[in-house]
Amino acid sequence: MRDVRTRSSLVALSGILALALAGCGNEAGPTPGPNPGTAGPDALPIKLDALSADACYGSPETQLPKGCEKYVTEVGGTAGAVHQRAQAGKTVDRPLDGEASGLDQAVNSFRAAGCTTVPTPGGACTKALTDISAALDSIKKIVNQQATTG
Repeated sequence: MRDVRTRSSLVALSGILALALAGCGNEAGPTPGPNPGTAGPDALPIKLDALSADACYGSPETQLPKGCEKYVTEVGGTAGAVHQRAQAGKTVDRPLDGEASGLDQAVNSFRAAGCTTVPTPGGACTKALTDISAALDSIKKIVNQQATTG
């Protein structure tokens, strides 16, 4: 008789536990926030200032190319925002769009040369980093001029 009670208690306890767990499955958890996506053109001056603070921008000729991988990835993403800003008006801002294309080319050169594994400065990787810095300089000047005249 005692075994029957123990089994009955275990069955009842299992049933209660199963119902409790089933109830948890129906609860709405935290809802995901909106997808932040990429930074829009309005965030571009801030992004450019942040990129300009990086050592890979400030002294590309002395940097270890493999140490600039994250920086180059960020720059590559920023080029899209530059193109977006260049094409936001009724007519394309040709100087800005051209500089964005130059930035794309420099980022592609860095990647094509396999610079993410190059442990010493010099060669094609340093040239690509220098070209990225020069393109960012030009883009910053244009964007800053737009901010003061627009």
